[in-house]
Amino acid sequence: MCEEHDQSRCDGDCANVNNNTDSDDSTFLPRRWLALYEDFVTKNAGAVSQIESSLRSLTYIVPARFKDAEIASESIHSGIQLLSLYHDSLLSKAVKNLPPSVPRPPQTPHARYTKFWTQKSSAYKNIALMVTMIQYTELFWEMAARRKGQKIRWRVVVILEAIKAICRLLLLHLTKSRPIVSPPLPEREVDPAQLEDAEGFRSPPPEPESWTMPRTGLRLPSIPASDISNYLLTKVLTAEDIKPPSHLLHKVRGTGMLAEVLWIVRPLVYAMAMQKWRHDKKSWRPWLLGFGLEYAARQLAKKDMSETIPGGLRGLTGLEKEELKRRAMSMGWWALRGAAYENITRQWFTFVADKLKGKPLIGLLGGLVEDYQYLWDNYYFSSM
Repeated sequence: MCEEHDQSRCDGDCANVNNNTDSDDSTFLPRRWLALYEDFVTKNAGAVSQIESSLRSLTYIVPARFKDAEIASESIHSGIQLLSLYHDSLLSKAVKNLPPSVPRPPQTPHARYTKFWTQKSSAYKNIALMVTMIQYTELFWEMAARRKGQKIRWRVVVILEAIKAICRLLLLHLTKSRPIVSPPLPEREVDPAQLEDAEGFRSPPPEPESWTMPRTGLRLPSIPASDISNYLLTKVLTAEDIKPPSHLLHKVRGTGMLAEVLWIVRPLVYAMAMQKWRHDKKSWRPWLLGFGLEYAARQLAKKDMSETIPGGLRGLTGLEKEELKRRAMSMGWWALRGAAYENITRQWFTFVADKLKGKPLIGLLGGLVEDYQYLWDNYYFSSM
């Protein structure tokens, strides 16, 4: 009896071991494949970036070449954008893990600011990630919803704009009343030459004639014999280089806060107006409301900056000037929205496309304009 009992217990234990082994194998393989893929991306950063750009360009030139091409093209484009977002996180980790002896790529003010908040606040990182993912996929969701009818389409558009507005208001709160930057996540700033050998890193070139200080043992690098002035200029720090990252944007209060809130909610208000007057595409009411809110937000922001920041608009940081310029340029998209497009711009694009038709080489440009006109005619997010 004892032998039978021991044998049955042994069989049970062996079965459990086998089951555990099978379970471990089933989870081990995907992890191993993921690790291999991550290793490949970090070792081939340059090639991966080129592939992403090529695939993105391909989706740009086939927006409506065949039936349902727009949703097929946009699904590929959205997938590439999301994959690039994942690659950004991998390459950021790889650069972070570089040995101290390897020089890091210089950081832009935008990268310094956004990296500070993503590292300081997990809530900021998650909310910023949500906003970015919605921006990458919003046109795809609109295309899918359009198949269910115009009513469903506009409902989806308003919901997406509402989610983005709520997320941006939360980011405004998390950054202690600092304006929203776009994009809210750090952009890719990786030198592929730094991620090459088996560990994903390349050792820096040797520095000839370095001098070791006798007391501390620290080594001073040699100054290159040629072009010394340019070398020294690369080592010069500006006032913004030594500022804490959070100080790269001034806090907004009063008029400045009102301006930022108006800027955040303006797409939602415009989408709701477009939904209400969706049966009259040439109505100027939604366009005037949306453009008016954005223009008012910009003028209020400039007024607040000139009154509250020492030095006025000249006292803005580099990041603030960059964001103000980006918002000014984005106002040009109003030429492709609503009544401005339906009543004015559309006719101009049609005229240009007709003139280019049938002509060598430039005729391709006319066809491309026609393809994008289909998107501007039918989709809200194609010009947002």
